[in-house]
Amino acid sequence: MKSFIKTTFQLFFGYFLYGLAIVFMLNANIGLSPWDAFHQGLSIKTGITVGQACIFAGTIIVILDAILGESVGWGTITNMIFVGVFVDTINMLNIVPHSNNFFIGLIMLLIGLVLAAVATVVYLSVGLGSGPRDGLMLALHKKTNLPIKIIRAIIELFALFLGWLLGGTIGIGTVINALFLGYAIQIGFSIIKINPKDIKHKSITSDLYVVKKFIFANIINKNTNDNNSDEE
Repeated sequence: MKSFIKTTFQLFFGYFLYGLAIVFMLNANIGLSPWDAFHQGLSIKTGITVGQACIFAGTIIVILDAILGESVGWGTITNMIFVGVFVDTINMLNIVPHSNNFFIGLIMLLIGLVLAAVATVVYLSVGLGSGPRDGLMLALHKKTNLPIKIIRAIIELFALFLGWLLGGTIGIGTVINALFLGYAIQIGFSIIKINPKDIKHKSITSDLYVVKKFIFANIINKNTNDNNSDEE
């Protein structure tokens, strides 16, 4: 029980930090993050909401993660839900100021990058499943042996390119985010001395299999006890 509580706290603390990071980067007002620019552009072109675009993109990426061999765990599902919940909650509480100055915005963006890197390391190290984009990062890292900073930069620059094509808001902050988020994440892993390749996520299917075995074992035991009682 103590282990479960500790793991759950670490997981949701990571989500909170990531939500806080997103709000810092949004309120910096020097350019959306690459993925937010992509979601905005997809919303413009299709008429769906930004939130719906985010869910659609996340679902497609999760499927790609599974194809590449990255386990889809409970953490994958909760990530897609609760990071957004924390973003909305932090915005509602209005605890992060809005910047109207480039240099203040740049500082806020850098704070957001550091928080995003720390949050990623915190919740990934739990091993309950990565978020869609982090899962893609880990899967490609394991497949190619390229450093995390390179893999994440490629992913973010691809999202930036798609966002630009679709008409999303691109700024200097978008470029900084794309180039340096992966580098910050790699530093985070180095500080806590965890090799991303060693992280093994528990999949939802394996947990369901354990539950299924437990249920069937109880049914068999019950039937055996009932038969023994009848014989007596």
